[in-house]
Amino acid sequence: MARFEITLLGCGSATLTLRHATTSQVVDLRDKLYLVDCGEGTQLQMRRMHVRFNRLNHIFISHLHGDHCFGLPGLISTLGMLGRKGELVIHGPQALADFLRPVLAVFCRELPYPVRLNLIDPRQHAVVMEDRSLCVRSIPLKHRIPTCGYLFAEKPSDPHLIREMTDFYRIPVKELAGIKQGADYVTPEGDVIPNSRLTHPADPPKRYAYCSDTAFAPEIVPWIEGCDCLYHEATFIEADLPRARETFHSTARQAAEIARRAQVKRLVIGHYSARYEDLGVLQAEAEAVFPGTVVGVEGMKLSLDEKKTVLPAN
Repeated sequence: MARFEITLLGCGSATLTLRHATTSQVVDLRDKLYLVDCGEGTQLQMRRMHVRFNRLNHIFISHLHGDHCFGLPGLISTLGMLGRKGELVIHGPQALADFLRPVLAVFCRELPYPVRLNLIDPRQHAVVMEDRSLCVRSIPLKHRIPTCGYLFAEKPSDPHLIREMTDFYRIPVKELAGIKQGADYVTPEGDVIPNSRLTHPADPPKRYAYCSDTAFAPEIVPWIEGCDCLYHEATFIEADLPRARETFHSTARQAAEIARRAQVKRLVIGHYSARYEDLGVLQAEAEAVFPGTVVGVEGMKLSLDEKKTVLPAN
C-alpha cells in the first residue's frame, strides 16, 4: 500500500461539462485522507472512486470560486447522515466563513459532529495545519480573489529496525524506541553496538504541491522547489494567452515553466477550460518545456512513493 497517494476527482474549470468534473482531489498519507478543494459533485466522485468518507478529517479550500467550493454543503450534510462524530476542520481564506456559516445555520443545525473553520491569510506562506506525520503550508497565488495553493510535506519517519540484528543481540523491547531515535545499544557486557548496524535509514519524506488557480507566478518557485510532485493549473493554451491574463489563469506552457524553474520531479496539469475537447494540445505545449508532463484526468492516482501513475479504468 502506498504511503503517499493523490487521487484526482475533478480536473475541469468553472464551466461544467460531461468530460470533466470540477476541481477536487484527495491526498492520502498513511491512510489519513485530506480533501483539497470541493467543487460541485465532489461527493459523487468520491463514491465513484471508493474514497472512504470516514477517514476524512481535513478539507483545504484554495479560494471562494464556486468550482472549488460548491460541493461543501452537500458533503457536510452527507457526513452527518453517515453518522460522523469526530470534528471536521475546513481550512481556507476569510471568505469561507461568509459562505459556510449561513449554510451551517440553516441546513446543518442538527449535525452530529462539530465543524471548525480555520481561516487563513492566503497572502502568506505559512503553516496551515500540522500533525505527527504531515505539515501543510499555504502557497500564495495570483488570482482575481484571495487564493492560495497548499504544500503537503511529509515529516521524516523513524529508521527501520533490522529485526535479524535486534534478535541476534537479544535487545529488550524497552530499548527499541531509543534505537529508532538514533541511539546505539550497549550490551550487558558493555559492548557498544552502533545504530547503523541495527537500523536501515527511513525513506526520504515526500512533498506535494497543489497550485490552482493562478496566473503565471514565478515567485512561488522557492516554496515548491524540488518537490516530488506539482499539480499546476493549465487552463489555456498559448494561443489563448490574452484570455489567460484577463482571467488570471495559466497556460500549459506557463505551468511547465514553473515546474522547470522549480526543478520538481513530476508535473501534473489540470483545470482545463471547457473549450478544449482534445487535451493533447495542452500536453504538447507543456511537454515542450517539461518533458514527461502528466495530463490529469478524473480517477487518476499518483503515487509519490513509487513515482507511479495509475490511470482510471475505462
